[in-house]
Amino acid sequence: MIGYYVHHQGSGHVRRAAAVARRMQHDVVGLGSAPRPDGWAGAWVSLPRDDDPPVVDPEAADVTAGGVLHWVPRHHPGLRARHRVVADWIEEERPALVVVDVSVEISLLVRLCGVPVVGGAMPGDRTDRPHRLAYDLAEALLAPWPAQAHPDNGWPQAWTDKTWHVGGISALDPGTEVPGSGDDPAGMPSRTGVRDVLVLWGTGGDDPDQGEYAQAQRATPGWRWTFRGGRLPAADGAVLAAELRAADVVVCHAGQGSVADVALLRRPAVVLAQPRPHGEQEATVRAVGRMGLAATAVGWPSAEEWPALLEQALTTGGDGWERWGGEGAVAAAAHLDDLADRFSVETPAAPQGSTEGPA
Repeated sequence: MIGYYVHHQGSGHVRRAAAVARRMQHDVVGLGSAPRPDGWAGAWVSLPRDDDPPVVDPEAADVTAGGVLHWVPRHHPGLRARHRVVADWIEEERPALVVVDVSVEISLLVRLCGVPVVGGAMPGDRTDRPHRLAYDLAEALLAPWPAQAHPDNGWPQAWTDKTWHVGGISALDPGTEVPGSGDDPAGMPSRTGVRDVLVLWGTGGDDPDQGEYAQAQRATPGWRWTFRGGRLPAADGAVLAAELRAADVVVCHAGQGSVADVALLRRPAVVLAQPRPHGEQEATVRAVGRMGLAATAVGWPSAEEWPALLEQALTTGGDGWERWGGEGAVAAAAHLDDLADRFSVETPAAPQGSTEGPA
């Protein structure tokens, strides 16, 4: 059996975990502070929040333990209860390994309990002391991007050697039809002369400013804009896939899940970096731009930039996304199944020379 810890921030971690878990041969138990995800097939362990009650004075609570970790506020009841639940679950269930996406503290706790850890790798600058600890102790690092995406990430060779570059991990059905070059409507105006922009946004940050969004619409006559995600209810996977296929251009933030969805369906896109810790999305935008996969920008572009960005996306097209990939869940599941077989917990054999026979 495999444990899969899922961070509660945003929707990307849980969508990625669910996509991988449903393709695995081993039983997978989810652990996280968020409610059990819809469609999660296995068991789910609900964890107390480590920020409830809120930490009023992070400095006084020494939340980083002097810079060694990311979040360990002194004497916090939620943190204490959270770690007890994880440790008790490990003792009771004896998992072969635990995937941690993502938490330095959970990675350390699990490994201190003697259980192998697979770390969810993240783009951006991960060479700070806490990340070094988590990446060093991991048996493997699961990277939801292709190997050529981040050649200049500053990782030590030991990390690169144990990284599984599986490509993008989309939560959409991998059987979803991918538009072919002969019937792809992107770049061709509809009979009404109007092209469609689908804005695909995540839940881990702020929505675009409504005023700036309206300005972008006014600056692009002949384009019809639709917004999905953010604080609005999430679209059903089949509905979202259909809307992605129908869009002439997809505008998305540079989260790993959104990029993987666009890559799976090979849509012409504008990929925007939003503020995230460690420069995560800026790194992804640089990778997408360097590989020539889409139009890119940092932040929400000004109104006058939008016409050129949409035209650049159409000119670039979506075929290049094949080099990023969106079906990485299949490869990730195979890697995890293989590793779990290596680390399966077996009943210890009786010591040699024992006269004790079967009961």
